[in-house]
Amino acid sequence: MGQVLHGCATTTTAIRRAIQHSQASLRQLARRYGIDPKTVRKWRARSSVVDLRTGPKEPRSTILSSEEEAIVVAFRQHTLLPLDDCLYALQPTILHLTRSSLHRCLQRHGISRLPGVKGDKPAKKKFKAYPIGYFHIDIAEVHTAEGKLYLYVAVDRVSKFAFVQVVRKTGRTSAAAFLEALIAAVPYKIHIVLTDNGIQFTFPPRYADGPTARYVTHMFDRRCQENGIEHRLTKVKHPWTNGQVERMNRTIKEATGQRAYNSDNKPTSTPHRHRVRSGQAQRRGAIATPPDRSPPQQAAVAVDWRAHADGAQAVPETCLVG
Repeated sequence: MGQVLHGCATTTTAIRRAIQHSQASLRQLARRYGIDPKTVRKWRARSSVVDLRTGPKEPRSTILSSEEEAIVVAFRQHTLLPLDDCLYALQPTILHLTRSSLHRCLQRHGISRLPGVKGDKPAKKKFKAYPIGYFHIDIAEVHTAEGKLYLYVAVDRVSKFAFVQVVRKTGRTSAAAFLEALIAAVPYKIHIVLTDNGIQFTFPPRYADGPTARYVTHMFDRRCQENGIEHRLTKVKHPWTNGQVERMNRTIKEATGQRAYNSDNKPTSTPHRHRVRSGQAQRRGAIATPPDRSPPQQAAVAVDWRAHADGAQAVPETCLVG
């Protein structure tokens, strides 16, 4: 965590601590750290290395007297009225009372916020605790110079381990292939996967109770059964149930940009190498690049992928893993 110092500070907490523990003279320390001897004397006399609080030690109003503040506090605690209602009721008694001075007075006495009323808002609930291996899976669109591509994104609810795969077309085959790649990439057992009700993961709702769902197993469900994974679906028209992976989709799009170019700065053809300009992603360390490739000076990220013969999907050589 970075140090929070005022704008005119000439010393850091490390220098201040060294001054307090040093036996050298004021001139020697001032010459060593390039500061004024008065600064050395000040910090040597203190027992802490934190800047003192500026402003009055006992904040008080320059507009309201202590008696008027007592009237304001007693009125607020007795009536529990909002700020504007208190102002309207007290102004006939305290003529010079303004909205800002009333607000500051309530803040000083810790009653600027009204206490909550039971039953006013539903009680907040915590997420149920799950063991590691609970993955949220979703699909996101990415627009490149060649057209629209799709990202299969998976993120662990507990460890936040993220895995991404680029595909040209989405469907049952690509979804099942992504699950197999996810199982191979994750270094621990996957217990549960949560997806939406897209046709890539389950049959449409109109077939949910029909013979199609009764006698035929969806390809994605079949892969889950083969690997002992429980497949859960979100409630229809409730995308916030899968909110963790939805937020990861946004992070990936912000980190990888919107356009893809080759080394000549021209749109490329398939199969090709996407060079996604993303200095923000490099600073955050969000994208893992191969160890034998050093990122360019522009902080660009190279993402290689190769297309299958049928053109149904593309398997990335570097994925978002973290």
